Amino acid sequence: MIIHSDEYADLPAADGGVMRTHVFRPAADGRYPGVVLYSEIYQVTDPIRRLAAFIAGHGYCVAVPEVYHEYEAPGTVLRYDQAGTDRGNALKFAKPVAAYDADATAALDWLAAHPACSGRLATAGVCLGGHLAYRAALDPRVSAAACFYPTDIHAGSLGEGRCDDSLARMDELTAETLFVWGRQDPHVPFAGREAIRARLEAVGARYEWHEVNAAHAFLRDEGPRYDPALFVQATGWMLALFQRVLSAAV
Repeated sequence: MIIHSDEYADLPAADGGVMRTHVFRPAADGRYPGVVLYSEIYQVTDPIRRLAAFIAGHGYCVAVPEVYHEYEAPGTVLRYDQAGTDRGNALKFAKPVAAYDADATAALDWLAAHPACSGRLATAGVCLGGHLAYRAALDPRVSAAACFYPTDIHAGSLGEGRCDDSLARMDELTAETLFVWGRQDPHVPFAGREAIRARLEAVGARYEWHEVNAAHAFLRDEGPRYDPALFVQATGWMLALFQRVLSAAV
């Protein structure tokens, strides 16, 4: 499916600035289910853009917000180096959790009203974005969420003060969720994964769970940890979830 991949919208933000949101959507006229895709700590890098294009090419209208818009100029991309990693991690813990949640509401509101969106909504994300995709899915409008190696959920350490309520709020989750983990990922150890799964079971969540032999960021198609075969497999689980739960294009 041919897509448009060079569009963006600057959504008004609570701090008086804008949250630049990149849009990837099928070129053919129609209304498609919407997916808010959350990036890792580096914002909308080339690998994230390619992931967004990949999802859009399967018949979805994809919105990718810049998660650090309060701190960085629109369009800023952090590099996959030590300086970029340090900056991304610092901002992850500087931004209040309430601000992440407000951004999610704004992105979902905007995407639901987009003329290419059918109004059916899902979320997806990697690393930090996996956690944000989960939190955004606490919004009852979200029907499905694909969370790839989400960080900080098990530790409750997202945001300013490193104190989030993501596990505590899991009983609010109505979306069907997909969790995919790398067993060799040091950011979410076995005990952390077990804590998340135990909470999902305790609240009776509808979820799918996969653990694969891979390192952190194995979906990123750049760098030594990329696993192309697992990319195909893991994104297939996501697309199957979206196809089953979301409506087709109208």
